[in-house]
Amino acid sequence: MLTPQDDLIGHQLPTTFDQLDNSDPAWMERLWYTGHPMPGGEVIFDIGLGYHPNRNVMDAFAGVAIAGRQWNFRASRRLRPDPLTTSVGPLSIVVIEGLRRHRLVLGENASGIRFEIEFHATMNAHEEKAHLRRRDGRVTENMARGQQLGRYTGWIEFAGRRMVVDNWLGQRDHSWGVRAEMRTDETSPPLTFYPPFFYCWTTAQFKNRGLHVFFKERAPGEKIYLSGEEVFAIGGRASLRSQLVDVTHACEWFDDPLGQSMKAATFQLSFADGTTRPISIRVLPAKYYLKGGLYGGLDGWFHGDDKGKLFAAHDLWDLTEAATRRRVRTLADQVIEVRDGDDIGYGIIEYGVGKGFAQYESVQEHPPI
Repeated sequence: MLTPQDDLIGHQLPTTFDQLDNSDPAWMERLWYTGHPMPGGEVIFDIGLGYHPNRNVMDAFAGVAIAGRQWNFRASRRLRPDPLTTSVGPLSIVVIEGLRRHRLVLGENASGIRFEIEFHATMNAHEEKAHLRRRDGRVTENMARGQQLGRYTGWIEFAGRRMVVDNWLGQRDHSWGVRAEMRTDETSPPLTFYPPFFYCWTTAQFKNRGLHVFFKERAPGEKIYLSGEEVFAIGGRASLRSQLVDVTHACEWFDDPLGQSMKAATFQLSFADGTTRPISIRVLPAKYYLKGGLYGGLDGWFHGDDKGKLFAAHDLWDLTEAATRRRVRTLADQVIEVRDGDDIGYGIIEYGVGKGFAQYESVQEHPPI
């Protein structure tokens, strides 16, 4: 069907923009945003939207976390007859200027979360290396992703309080393609099988530059994926010499009886220009568990599930409760402070250590994702 996007240049098929040359139900696009005050680590928000054209579904989430508590909003709608409008119920995301400025709004709803914020890019976008995986000859993942660092302005409400979002730091990404299945919801088996691994995704934003670091290992030093780059102020010229070519890690962990909780880390980064240098990471308290946004599924609801014409849910989690921590598992966005030489920056880290990985054994009693 014709949509406003069909007035734009960029068609790659002899059909309308809402059609794909791919019938895999795992094909999706996802918009994701997170932000936090600078330099603090006391609060974090996460916002996301998923487009599932072969499932006829668009879903979205928004959440806010402070130490010990997390507020979540989730919504889903049938995609058609409005397939390309990036809104689900009261939550909408509008790209005002590509790679520059985005507007995010959550109107009145039962969760107690509301916001009107804008993302303003400060750094050139980073294009991740391609994600391509096969299992038994079948493509299980074939996905592209771009990331960008920036600042947020506006306001956000939760728990009956309004916070001014005054130049908060943050990041966003946009991914599209066939995405690997991730099922970690014990209430709705089967669960995804994960062999031993260590996964870590990190961003950091300094005054005039930023870092993107993403790697996965099957065994210490045995990488199955690596992507990263040092980026600079928006509009500047990018260079292949700033691409990351290797990273080694040494991580410290809290003695947390409820889950995997990183305390600090040192990464040794190697770049295509031949330079190497260490960065030191200190993990700050604010942490948003991505189960709140259906990553891995929650209570039988997974990304792309058809929940009807329009459906919404919300909850408030007490993260000091053992049962809640078991339910939300490990995958989270957590605020970090990063030291790179004389510079101090702030960003986000995600991580997980799978059982059987020959390092960091002390945290492997807890689920990794």
